[in-house]
Amino acid sequence: MKTWIAFWNIINKDIKNYYLKPPNISWGIIFPLSWTLMQIIKSPDTDIIKLLPGLISMSVLFGTTSMLAVTITFERSGKSFDRLLLAPISLGVLVLSKITGTILFGIFNAFVPVIFASFFINLGLINWGALFFAVIMIAITSSLMGLLVAVSVEQVFEAQTLSNFFRFPMLFLCGLFIPISNLPKFIRPISYFLPLTYGTDILNGAITKMNIISPTLSFIMLFVFTILLFVVCNYQIKKNWIL
Repeated sequence: MKTWIAFWNIINKDIKNYYLKPPNISWGIIFPLSWTLMQIIKSPDTDIIKLLPGLISMSVLFGTTSMLAVTITFERSGKSFDRLLLAPISLGVLVLSKITGTILFGIFNAFVPVIFASFFINLGLINWGALFFAVIMIAITSSLMGLLVAVSVEQVFEAQTLSNFFRFPMLFLCGLFIPISNLPKFIRPISYFLPLTYGTDILNGAITKMNIISPTLSFIMLFVFTILLFVVCNYQIKKNWIL
């Protein structure tokens, strides 16, 4: 019971202090909307349904990683994160509580472009079950990547810089807007070492029916990345603060 109380209190604190702030909420709305408008202005005959998987993935990726970069590094500078490490809860519970709020924020971001798209196109053929599960898995893996970055640096600007080091290449390597088959052959193998590739491919299958990887394999790979990133995050926290 005490563990669950601590878990809920940490999530509740993060939501009130960080995620419900107007700038963060507007970020989840303006960012995907601006990308959509950019694509439409560039190519007025663009099929919005084909853009939707990439916009959803990008919204989750940038929303989750940006929030953790701010929250963790800010709490580290104020020593409040150190106090959480001294609390009588396991490290796994602490990590899970810190990323849960970010996951919820990422899911919110994911459905912003879906809501906007519903005013212009028919979404009746979408496999909503696969879409929702893919969004959750993308949010989890992206949150863990953001946490790994945040616990590896000391300042917010360092976290943002390191985040951009892998976020922007992922826009081009994970099939968000450029099909992996159109990438140079020597670059394609890199795409399959990135979790966002598998999440985006599931979304492509759920929305446009144009996935190139088996959905079962994609889900398995996302679970593998989740476990791997969780273990690495725990190790990094122990290495920097506990041991």
